[in-house]
Amino acid sequence: MKLSLCNEVLRHLAFEEQCRVAAALGYAGLELAPFTLAADPSTLDERHARHTAAVAAEHGLAVSSLHWLLVQPEGLSLSTPDAALHARTVDFLRHLIDYAAACGASVLVHGSPKQRSPARGQSVEDALDRVVAGWQALAPHAQAAGVVYCIEPLGPFETPVLNTLAQAAAVVERIGSPALCTMLDLSAATLAEREDPVTLVRRHVPAGHIAHVQLNDRNRRGPGQGDTPVLPVLRALRETGYDGWLAMEPFDYHPDAVGCAAFSAGYVRGLLQALDEVST
Repeated sequence: MKLSLCNEVLRHLAFEEQCRVAAALGYAGLELAPFTLAADPSTLDERHARHTAAVAAEHGLAVSSLHWLLVQPEGLSLSTPDAALHARTVDFLRHLIDYAAACGASVLVHGSPKQRSPARGQSVEDALDRVVAGWQALAPHAQAAGVVYCIEPLGPFETPVLNTLAQAAAVVERIGSPALCTMLDLSAATLAEREDPVTLVRRHVPAGHIAHVQLNDRNRRGPGQGDTPVLPVLRALRETGYDGWLAMEPFDYHPDAVGCAAFSAGYVRGLLQALDEVST
């Protein structure tokens, strides 16, 4: 399991400086939020992707993944009953799939709560049906591009559409594409699930549902900066054979952005080292 940093943590820095800092802190990759790369991410093309990957590689980093897919441009929605807007959103997500593949990323994470929530007067069921139709249309494109598109369960305080791993896994099973999976966000899981994250890992990793993991605390800070247990989750991931990325995704940067990124990397590396020592 390799550590990645969600790059919006360092968005106050130029991208090359983000790479330098992340590498110095011991990360192996960056998880990119497209809105940090361009005010209008629809302008991001293959040339930009290859340059981005090259800059990261110069610092010994990979582009692990993309997330926060629909922050910009404004107004997109995968749940909208507006057929033209829905089609435009699906086309934009196809564009990001191509960008991710050109960057060498293996995963896209679809969180974007606002853009999958019901519009005024729209039922949750109708919103979910339209979101699922969008993902069904995107799955063949992701498979052809060689990337995995992950549905992210989010807490009910963010969206009423898909709050649990079981709900997301049911969508994955319904669509039935090898390019569509779900993922574990530790903070969201502790806030939305009735079961503890270890139980979820032990059920959904062997089932092939979880293709990505984001680590953070239920208090929205970095892993280890609150009371959310991380070691049992890492142990369960290792014992169930998970070998994907561990992306650090804090939202509240304490004491500051670089300090939070540094603490998160050091804390999780220390836990992984402890697991290595126990196993030997």
